Amino acid sequence: MTASWLWIVFTLVAAASQSVRNLLQRELTGTLGTIGATHVRFLYGLPFGLLFLALVLVATGTPLRLPPLESLAWTVVGALTQIAATALMLAAMQSRSIVVVTAYTKTEPVLVAVFGLALLGEPVTLAVVGAILLATAGVLLMTWPKKDTAEFLSLRPTLLGLASAGLFGLSAVGFRGAITSVGSGNYLVDASTILVAGLLLQSLALTIWLALRSPDTLRAIAGAWRRSLPAGFAGAFASQLWFLAFALESAARVRTLALVEIFFAQLLAGRLLREKAGPAEWLGIALVGAGVVLLLNG
Repeated sequence: MTASWLWIVFTLVAAASQSVRNLLQRELTGTLGTIGATHVRFLYGLPFGLLFLALVLVATGTPLRLPPLESLAWTVVGALTQIAATALMLAAMQSRSIVVVTAYTKTEPVLVAVFGLALLGEPVTLAVVGAILLATAGVLLMTWPKKDTAEFLSLRPTLLGLASAGLFGLSAVGFRGAITSVGSGNYLVDASTILVAGLLLQSLALTIWLALRSPDTLRAIAGAWRRSLPAGFAGAFASQLWFLAFALESAARVRTLALVEIFFAQLLAGRLLREKAGPAEWLGIALVGAGVVLLLNG
């Protein structure tokens, strides 16, 4: 038996770890480019994913086995859409505040609920719908600019952010489908297996792409291994926890609770990037908090 609240712990820690990973990737974008910084997340995350899987297999006494075809198909969907979503997010971050870009990507839960219902048949209650809308409204409010609204709605960052949100939503549903169809009988094994499968696929896909299109970027990634390892670890650690949460709860509920990442992004922006929050941001945070309370009690 698994504690009903465990997915909440996994999600909260994953959200904090993801904020750190986003910051580390953002710092690598200047030297490695958008695709290069995206590749770091997967390539340098793979060894840590393998380590997590090995520890889980040893701890549970479960033999390693290949996931069924259905699970692998869902993994392909999740892995490839996550690559595209991450690249779009990092591209948007080059011209926008990290908090604003996080806001765009955190419109994702609305789409996750739709994709989860359409593709996995996971129903969404009225309470969850209310929580999604309330929390999403709070995220948008807390990042709305004080002076230049037109800048916030400028076409390029808006399209990049919203497209990233849609692809992240499809990725979450894809990985949820992959994990729940592994069928090992142990959610730790299921989540860890799909993490490795996803990272392996993503690493291979981006390595081949860069070898054909930008071999200099591959050399730069190899040369920046000391700076890349922390981003790889943070990415793999966050993904491990997301996948554990997906193994226990629907993607819509997990990704709605994940909106608390905006708290961590705001903290990092305020202390590390000198981007200060004002009254509107704090009101938005309150709405996010109210949405989370509704979600957990709905």
